[in-house]
Amino acid sequence: MEGLIFRQLFDYDTWTYTYLLADAETREAVLIDTVREQAPRDLQLLEELGLKLKYVLDTHVHADHVTGAEEIRKATGARTGVGAAAEVACADLALKEGDEVPFGRFRLKVLATPGHTNGCLSYFLGDRVFTGDALFVRGTGRTDFQQGSPERLYDSIQKLFALPPETRVYPGHDYRGMTVSTVGEEKRFNPRAGGGRGKEEFVTILKSLKLAMPKKIHMAVPANLQCGRKAGDEMPLASKQLRAEAAK
Repeated sequence: MEGLIFRQLFDYDTWTYTYLLADAETREAVLIDTVREQAPRDLQLLEELGLKLKYVLDTHVHADHVTGAEEIRKATGARTGVGAAAEVACADLALKEGDEVPFGRFRLKVLATPGHTNGCLSYFLGDRVFTGDALFVRGTGRTDFQQGSPERLYDSIQKLFALPPETRVYPGHDYRGMTVSTVGEEKRFNPRAGGGRGKEEFVTILKSLKLAMPKKIHMAVPANLQCGRKAGDEMPLASKQLRAEAAK
């Protein structure tokens, strides 16, 4: 996409992709799905590229890692955003279907894609979509915790499958070294959701999975409901003021 700075970053401990998008002209930037331990890396990259971070967005309340949203917000003054249905009180933006997140000449369109969790979002921008834990490359998110629902996830994936087939799919995780796919590929080859599978078959597949709980779930979920803040951290004054204004 002309004029878009794009980086796909990876955390090897949790198999998490973080995405940096920026307008090459205005230098305004967005980060999607940060990892707290990788915040220094992300901040260094922003500085090296001469970017001004506007937003730190999460696709959902993660169970396998702690978001870097709060550390990056404190360092840059960027606003944080997560799905309204996730009920994360400390986030600056409670995002919902149809919202847009502007940076420079670009606007990320918010798609509600629940199923893995109630508050899952995907972010769509022109020729690419950032699907979090809804749709992976040749896989999908799981639905056996955090109010997961295979029925809702199926409907969300059908929404993603309705995007143009050439749309690039950038997932929240990958465990096999796959970095990107397309909507058309996943509609054909995804072993859980592709090949024209109906909802009943998809639900049966998801309910038959026998997966271990994420190692960090008992620490990550409570921390992410607090924007990734460490014990003793205070919400920045600017964020308190933004939330107070929004409540009026």
